[in-house]
Amino acid sequence: MNNATVRHIICIEDEPEMIDLIQLILTRRGFEVSGATGGKEGITLVREKRPDLVLLDLMMPDMDGWEVYQQMKAEESTRNIPVIVVTAKAQNIDKVLGLHIAKVDDYIAKPFSPQELIDSVEKVLGSK
Repeated sequence: MNNATVRHIICIEDEPEMIDLIQLILTRRGFEVSGATGGKEGITLVREKRPDLVLLDLMMPDMDGWEVYQQMKAEESTRNIPVIVVTAKAQNIDKVLGLHIAKVDDYIAKPFSPQELIDSVEKVLGSK
């Protein structure tokens, strides 16, 4: 595979096991996946690497996902990177509010199946 076609995804998630799982699922599909185990590390990585997509957990101890999202959207260099929110809070109201107010590109609730993750990533990257 030509390197220019490899899509780079950053997964910002405070559970290392979840990053491992996401890496396992997505690298099999030909994506390059980096993980950050907290919001502060995550936003730094996003600024450095300028990924094609960010998978963002909302519930993190050091800096929550919405704060990371707002910082990304506030900066010219990271504003247009699509974001898929990954959260254990599966209430529909959160989903609707998150997608409409914040304009996130998609939303998946834990626990998710590998296929749900792949479908969401391919949907978001396919539309770019």
